[in-house]
Amino acid sequence: MIALPDRTPLPRAFFDRPVLEVAPDLLGRILVRTTPDGPIALRLTEVEAYDGENDPGSHAYRGRTPRTEVMFGPPGHVYVYFTYGMWHCMNLVCGPDGRAGAVLLRAGEVVEGAELARKRRVSARNDKELAKGPARLATALDVDRSLDGTDACAAADTPLRMLTGAPVPARQVRSGPRTGVAGEGGNGDLHPWRFWVADDPTVSPYRAHVPRRRRG
Repeated sequence: MIALPDRTPLPRAFFDRPVLEVAPDLLGRILVRTTPDGPIALRLTEVEAYDGENDPGSHAYRGRTPRTEVMFGPPGHVYVYFTYGMWHCMNLVCGPDGRAGAVLLRAGEVVEGAELARKRRVSARNDKELAKGPARLATALDVDRSLDGTDACAAADTPLRMLTGAPVPARQVRSGPRTGVAGEGGNGDLHPWRFWVADDPTVSPYRAHVPRRRRG
């Protein structure tokens, strides 16, 4: 169980900042997923920042669409998208209302409710792999599009909630290119916007973007 001081909810003001300030500050924070079978708590160890219309790697780069509406605020809400026709990925919306920005939750350590996460991640070889990657994280927490728009700063009965946790000291934070992002958005010199906890075994391996080949 998490110590009581760590369970203080993060205020909306935490997310109402530039995405590049919020992203590294999310490391060590606790995400709680409340399910009918009980809670699952996750300590965040890896994230990626996406700066909306200023960022060629962002879903919101070309402006507001029905898919990206949640990314335009208010801050502290959850943006969930479906990818490759198979997986869901979870983001937390950042920045002022009306300006798109979000942090992709890439990996974490399950610190409570591991038995529930294991039921959803039956292929995980050990508990360190339960949420090692954004799709695995969403699967372990039973997150899908039905949770898109959830307020993670709301009252305790919300299905997803962000808690203070234990922020990671700056000396333990690493940064580098975002995983699997194509073109300019994947350039680590221009966008070293993936942040992770140094030497943490739950952090996912870096993979550069590989273009998908067409058949025939």
